[in-house]
Amino acid sequence: MPWLVLILSGVLEAVWATALGRSEGFTRLWPTVVFGVAVVASMVGLAYAMRELPVGTSYAVWVGIGAVLTVAVAMVTGEEPVSAVRLLLLAGIIGCVAGLKALD
Repeated sequence: MPWLVLILSGVLEAVWATALGRSEGFTRLWPTVVFGVAVVASMVGLAYAMRELPVGTSYAVWVGIGAVLTVAVAMVTGEEPVSAVRLLLLAGIIGCVAGLKALD
């Protein structure tokens, strides 16, 4: 169960990071609301997962999932360029996160 919560919290990290960018410095209401709800839920989930999982592993997995999904959303929406090198580097992050999970 803690791994599932951690993964969902990582997804919420991507949600709040994307919403933060779209809030334009908290001047747009709905992206700001989405940011607030997602950041609280993400942190609560991370804290819950850390009760049973190692802190370093939990944090690395949480950040890795959030980073990869945030970049993926930016690439899909055209906010960031897509390149073979970027995709390879993102695959490296995914591989490292999977490796951390495999070791636990």
